[in-house]
Amino acid sequence: MTTDQTSSPGPERRDQQQLPLDAVALSRFDQIIDVRSPAEFALDHLPGAVNLTVLDDAQRATVGTLYKQESAFSAKKIGAAWVAANIARHLQESLAENPRNWRPLVYCWRGGARSGAMTHILRSIGWDAKQLAGGYKAWRGQVIHDLQSLPDPFDFRVVCGRTGSGKSRLLEALAAAGAQVLDLEQLAAHKGSVLGEMPGESQPSQKSFESSIWATLSTFDATKPVFVEAESKKVGNLRVPQPLIEKMWLGACIEVQTPAELRVRLLREEYAHFIANPDQLLEKLECLSPLHSKMQRQAWIGQIRAGNWDEFVAGMLENHYDPAYGRSMFSNYRNARAAQVLAVTDISATGFRVAAERLIA
Repeated sequence: MTTDQTSSPGPERRDQQQLPLDAVALSRFDQIIDVRSPAEFALDHLPGAVNLTVLDDAQRATVGTLYKQESAFSAKKIGAAWVAANIARHLQESLAENPRNWRPLVYCWRGGARSGAMTHILRSIGWDAKQLAGGYKAWRGQVIHDLQSLPDPFDFRVVCGRTGSGKSRLLEALAAAGAQVLDLEQLAAHKGSVLGEMPGESQPSQKSFESSIWATLSTFDATKPVFVEAESKKVGNLRVPQPLIEKMWLGACIEVQTPAELRVRLLREEYAHFIANPDQLLEKLECLSPLHSKMQRQAWIGQIRAGNWDEFVAGMLENHYDPAYGRSMFSNYRNARAAQVLAVTDISATGFRVAAERLIA
């Protein structure tokens, strides 16, 4: 009863929750518990799940080795002791204060022994715990299936505009004003450009990115528009699901137009971490070697080392970002040339709040 290899969930039981699950179904549970190892959880998990592992990474590896090299009995014997100890610790710590009517959903890799053990003990105590039939494996299959058609009913309003025009800030203001916003850069932890890594954050896995998109779209009302930034097929290292990007390409476009001097100022604010660490920026510029002459790169390097930030940012916009924007937008987004213009002359939070209100109205 220690690994999902050693037993199967068997026929449907009253403590099992059958797929398909949607955002509404998941919201009916007080907590979603992922009992897999931390490494499995980090790769991807159900939206909102907490990781209360019953076998940690080292324990899971040991059990798997014993199962293959010695016997299922040896693996189960040591695994059962670890599972029991880990569940006991969760009961004494993170689960100790839960009331009698607490209702969790529990899952592991494929709805087998690990989640079965946790569910059995929770139900024995008196909680109405449910085990997810098919586990994460079935959940992942559902996400893949749903993403093929989930974008179809939505009216996407594509926020476009040159780099530094404030598209991300506008999306934040739209969300704060109650609009439906799919912020792919936020979900991908990346701003989408060669300099787009967010300080102190690594990108999630492709699976986790797709689960976040599923979770967001699943909560939206198809009768209302969904605002999304014009992205390419990839955000950093992550791929936007093909059905989604194709639906975005067909969306009505809103072009944010911001004066050049304000774009420079906004980018200096957004990328302050590079100003604080110029060496990191110099490393990133190496990625542009195939796209720009040595003379151009040397000019940028000189500006960085001299601290001429306005000159550097303006030059990057003119010689790199603006030409790339034109090529990408007009080749992919069908309605880009007929975009509604949204002029922004105030890049403060108040300015974007006013812009968002104008757009919603």
